[in-house]
Amino acid sequence: MATPVTFDPSPEALAVARRALARGLCAECFGRLFGRMGHGLTNPERAQRLAAALSEPLPPAASPCPVCGGAFERIPVWVDRARRATEGYEWHRFTCGSRWDPERLAGEEAVWSEVGTEWAESLRSAFNREWGKAVEAATGASGGPDRPDVVLLADLPVGRVELTVQPLYLRGRYRKLDRTLPQTRWPCRRCGGRGCTTCGGTGKTYPTSVEELVAAPFVRAAQAEGTRFHGMGREDIDARMLGRGRPFVLELLRPKVRTIDLAPPLDPEARDRVEVDGLRFAVAEEVVAVKEAAPEKSYRVGVLGDVPVGKVNEALDLALARAIAQRTPTRVAHRRSDRVRTRRIVAARLVEAVDGRFTLDLRTEAGTYVKEWVEGDGGRTDPSLAAMVGVPLKIEFLDVLEIHDSEE
Repeated sequence: MATPVTFDPSPEALAVARRALARGLCAECFGRLFGRMGHGLTNPERAQRLAAALSEPLPPAASPCPVCGGAFERIPVWVDRARRATEGYEWHRFTCGSRWDPERLAGEEAVWSEVGTEWAESLRSAFNREWGKAVEAATGASGGPDRPDVVLLADLPVGRVELTVQPLYLRGRYRKLDRTLPQTRWPCRRCGGRGCTTCGGTGKTYPTSVEELVAAPFVRAAQAEGTRFHGMGREDIDARMLGRGRPFVLELLRPKVRTIDLAPPLDPEARDRVEVDGLRFAVAEEVVAVKEAAPEKSYRVGVLGDVPVGKVNEALDLALARAIAQRTPTRVAHRRSDRVRTRRIVAARLVEAVDGRFTLDLRTEAGTYVKEWVEGDGGRTDPSLAAMVGVPLKIEFLDVLEIHDSEE
């Protein structure tokens, strides 16, 4: 059996209640004047107990209540509006809020000042709570601020519910096997994505991307309106991503369906181009974790240049012994700040050398521009491998072999 809630108002509280009796407040707004007293009671219950303590019945409320304007009486209407706003969407958790006329909120504070209460609960807070409880009862969904599927906002002056559908997050690792594939959708530089003769009306520089190939079956399953793709860094378009793959979070925007299969086959267009492993549901905080991670990376690099094996090995030993100063590469200077970054080659070995070309395995700090370290980029990387061997070098191919993140 539940323990009765103790509510013993002080003489000061009773004096406030007596001053408030003549104001025509509804039971909800009268009780809210003492909302921080009597934990476990509803505001109407507080109102009744105060009236009993005063030995006076609550006078009939004005219609509408001069403080809330009848908002609490209309909560069933707002529940119905919430159900209509969310029609067609799957949701199991929600949070709610409300937007009020500033003059009404100012009027509430004026009443608090006039009756002298020190224990009032705000109109917005009480409405949000009571509306949330009613939505829970009507839908079976769980209310609260913890990772809601939808956010409901009651716009009281306008009389409608604004719906925000939270994204659905999926986390996994991708391997990119195609050297012509960018990581994300790349808008056409000429038209900015609107469509023009240069891009054939597609609005894209490249026909598709890792993002689009990975996302396609999930966009359909979730009936999402779009995507955002968050990778733990990105490889160059002409580089493959091998090994365990690159960690990523796929953000599905405004999904109508949240219960989806995480193992659908990729579309035929993705075959031999992209592979996905370890897919699971994720949360928004993982986007930051993925984007801010700075793991070391391993590469296999094919280099064109006729250099004796001994000289390559000597240069690699020197590379391991000192840091590299890399000024922002020419090829990305149009989109990144021009500054010098200090990086290190962590490990390096010569795999093979034959017919004027050789292959290296490298492990580098995050953010190392491997192509520029090999070729020199006109002196913007110092020292470069080309400078150390004294021969012009050119990248033949580049593969990312591994991302050495915390899941390794």
